[in-house]
Amino acid sequence: MKINRLLIFGFLLVQSFLFAQTKEVLFTIDNHPYYTDEFVRVYNKNLDLVKDDSQKDLDKYLDLFLGYKLKVEKANKIGLQHGTNYQNELKSYRNQLAKNYVNDSKVTNELVHEAYDRMKQEVRASHILVLVDEGALPQDTLKAYNKVLAIKKRLDAGEDFITVAQQTSEDPSVKENNGDLGYFSAFRMVYPFENAAYKTNVGQVSKPFRTRFGYHIIKVVDKRMNRGEVTVAHIMIVKPNVSDVAQHEKAKATIEDIYKKIKQGENFETLAQQFSEDKSSAGKGGVLQRFGSGQLSSEEFENVAFSLVNKNDISAPFQSQFGWHIVKLIDKHPVRTFEEMKTELEEKIRKDERSLLITNSLSKKLRAKYVIAKDQKALTKVKNLVTDDFYNQTWEQPASLKDSNVNLLTIDKAKKINTPAFINFIYTQQKANIKTKPVTKLVDELFEKFTDEQVINYYNENLENEFPEFRYVMDEYRDGLMLFDLMEKEIWNRAKSDTTGLMNFHKANIQNYQWKKRHNVDILSSTDKATIEKAQKFLKKGKSIEYIKEKLNKNGKVNVMVKSGLYEEDYDILAQYPNVGTGVTSVVVKDKYYFVVNVKNTKEAEAKEFSDCKGKVISDYQQYLENNWVDELKKEFQISVNNDVFAKVKQQLAK
Repeated sequence: MKINRLLIFGFLLVQSFLFAQTKEVLFTIDNHPYYTDEFVRVYNKNLDLVKDDSQKDLDKYLDLFLGYKLKVEKANKIGLQHGTNYQNELKSYRNQLAKNYVNDSKVTNELVHEAYDRMKQEVRASHILVLVDEGALPQDTLKAYNKVLAIKKRLDAGEDFITVAQQTSEDPSVKENNGDLGYFSAFRMVYPFENAAYKTNVGQVSKPFRTRFGYHIIKVVDKRMNRGEVTVAHIMIVKPNVSDVAQHEKAKATIEDIYKKIKQGENFETLAQQFSEDKSSAGKGGVLQRFGSGQLSSEEFENVAFSLVNKNDISAPFQSQFGWHIVKLIDKHPVRTFEEMKTELEEKIRKDERSLLITNSLSKKLRAKYVIAKDQKALTKVKNLVTDDFYNQTWEQPASLKDSNVNLLTIDKAKKINTPAFINFIYTQQKANIKTKPVTKLVDELFEKFTDEQVINYYNENLENEFPEFRYVMDEYRDGLMLFDLMEKEIWNRAKSDTTGLMNFHKANIQNYQWKKRHNVDILSSTDKATIEKAQKFLKKGKSIEYIKEKLNKNGKVNVMVKSGLYEEDYDILAQYPNVGTGVTSVVVKDKYYFVVNVKNTKEAEAKEFSDCKGKVISDYQQYLENNWVDELKKEFQISVNNDVFAKVKQQLAK
């Protein structure tokens, strides 16, 4: 979904709806009217979101709103609304949004309690997967089903689960994990898989079951109380991406040196900032977002993190598939109470496939809401067309009815469904392996299921009419989605591909792309002043960094660390040397660390080459194009603002 990216627009999808009492044409774009009710609703909706009072100025807001609608008009003009990706994404979002309106409180409450009970426990399971698409042909589904039955027979006969998984599972990861999925809790797996895992006892193998991925068999290896979540900080040295043994030994030696400094009493967070190669966390002292079992891609890391008992406990260095780590425990977060989690669980259920249970419950209520009529004669005719071939999944749709317009089902006197639609529904249901007999009873059963489906479809199709707020959100998302595609086409991609424009923009705005004075340096640090003074003397004598480390890091203790590179004059500790020149600096102290710097050479302030600042130039050029875009659109379209109506809007909003 692109929903998060749409936050770039000023007109956000917030479900808080205030609208004008009257509806008049505020302005037109190429004779397309835009009304006061939408303008007032959007203005009020965003009023609390803006912090700058200038953005509350109605004249300026009208200009912003007009610019927004000009972009939408442009998107429609070039046909973006007909794009396949656009249509699919709009449909996907509507389906997602509709879930908020398809609800049954009793079923929801049962699912919430079930989910909470499961979240108190973690399951470790291994699985075997036989792939088959949800929409696979009957013969393909049957082939997969027969394969999984054959696998189950082997397991029932006593064959080793891991051996069978290695030989038969179509999950690509089986080569690495032997089918072992590790520990997980509620909402970590698709709902049918979760059900099977929690309903199978430890040491037992489940019956084959279906998910949208295919058929599964699972073996439950263990169940334990949920460990909750944990917040940790870590220092990481990345695993070299080459097979050079020396490089790997160097990485290991570095993490061991850092651990020695921690044991010597040096600050974990400061060391993380200086030496951790996990750039996303180093600046925060190595702190990671809290996580639970199964949320990271490294079980080794999770196990070490959860093994720490007390706050500020620090692990010994250990290796994962990503590199070497040292972990510090910040806090442990046990599973929260039901009351604390209730709202969060309701939201998760609405987004989860178990929401289908709620939808099915709703169909019963909708049957009472709508007038539903069926043509009994047409239904009897269908019964005569379905044969026992259905049970073998070989029944074919009668060609003579494909173009029939007989209305088999009518909902609320508005929606009419013809016989071929039901015939096709029956055909698709062969995959479900339904055993109801005789055929006449089977057709009655399928007709009720078909009616439920059609009633819910009708309800979904009319959500815009039943719920004004639903219509508002869909209208805004529709416009916002097109606008995103338009921006991507007209601004973002254009800026990235316009090499000449980028180079010219860089040249014209070169004052914005300047290096400060830069120093090529070795920065030496230590918590001991005497040690750093010795290092300073060695530097002044021209000794190498390797010589200094050999002399000062003795008896398993790391007394001095070194960072080398080309840095701007205000970088970190260099800021304390405003007029530094080539050579060895004086000793300075910062955050209980003593530093000395060897300045090997200096580059004066100069303009950055395009290659040095390409990313920022592209970003700035995109903003430049966007700033001038609305002016171009105002020339392309004919705009007429009804100033008398706008004056009335101002008076209304001033009250």
